[in-house]
Amino acid sequence: MTMTIKKADITTLTVDAIVNAAAEDLRPTAGVSGAIHAAAGPELLEACERIGHCDRGKAVITSAYALPSRFVVHAVGPVWQGGTEGEAALLESAYRDALRLAHNHRCESVALPAISSGISGYPLDAAAEIAVQTTGDALEAGAYLEEVIFACHSDSEVEAYTRAMQKLEAARTS
Repeated sequence: MTMTIKKADITTLTVDAIVNAAAEDLRPTAGVSGAIHAAAGPELLEACERIGHCDRGKAVITSAYALPSRFVVHAVGPVWQGGTEGEAALLESAYRDALRLAHNHRCESVALPAISSGISGYPLDAAAEIAVQTTGDALEAGAYLEEVIFACHSDSEVEAYTRAMQKLEAARTS
């Protein structure tokens, strides 16, 4: 079981599932969500409209349609409000629920974006630490997952995820 960091367009990765940093209404927004919807085709929006809503800290799953993956897991993270409104718990829950859905659909490989760290304003380093810790815990729990890719959009995301993975590794070896 591996966790890797890759600077990549998540819509081009050939994995069992990609995770969409979704809004509660599951409609496309700017950034990752808009790119995923554009690449998947109009069927993805139709599927999301049928589902209708997903609470913050939760996830839902659809087919991936025209994407090279089998599934899109739509995870709704929190909007940053200074860290006093339970944002960390909601972000952890969004990742955990996304990975649970991937496990339940027998996915062996998943690509994750930096949920909530874009237009939702979550501080990137803190978001990366939550993503890496939660994913590491899921892999240790024996999920089907063999490979998790942190699909980073920018060099700053790659650096934040690298620091988070180093911090996790140091904590586990001490």
